[in-house]
Amino acid sequence: MQIGLPKEPMLLLSVVNTKIRDYYHSLDALCEDMQVEREEITNILKGIDYEYDESRHQFV
Repeated sequence: MQIGLPKEPMLLLSVVNTKIRDYYHSLDALCEDMQVEREEITNILKGIDYEYDESRHQFV
């Protein structure tokens, strides 16, 4: 994972949801811009029972 995104799941959740809300229109846009794999983020957050909700544009 690129420097700039935390590896600790709860911190990652907070950062990703905030970035999507404030700067990006989707998880894919964030991943493309930050050059990270969507699967890597989703797998980490799945480990703490969060999944990406396309309609809400956030992990819930």
